[in-house]
Amino acid sequence: MSMDWVRKNYGVPAKRGGRIEYTGDGKKEPGTIRSASGSYLMIQLDGVKHTMPFHPTWKLRYVS
Repeated sequence: MSMDWVRKNYGVPAKRGGRIEYTGDGKKEPGTIRSASGSYLMIQLDGVKHTMPFHPTWKLRYVS
């Protein structure tokens, strides 16, 4: 599945290089969308060297 699929099926403005804030741990953690894998976004949180899978609608705020 692609980034376009994620946008259409989840109704989110996800794009490669887009900035997000993840709030799942009770604090705001900024990060960058790097790719899509299946129905998940691969996001690199600031200060972390690798990407991690995040569901496009779970505790994410799309900043840009």
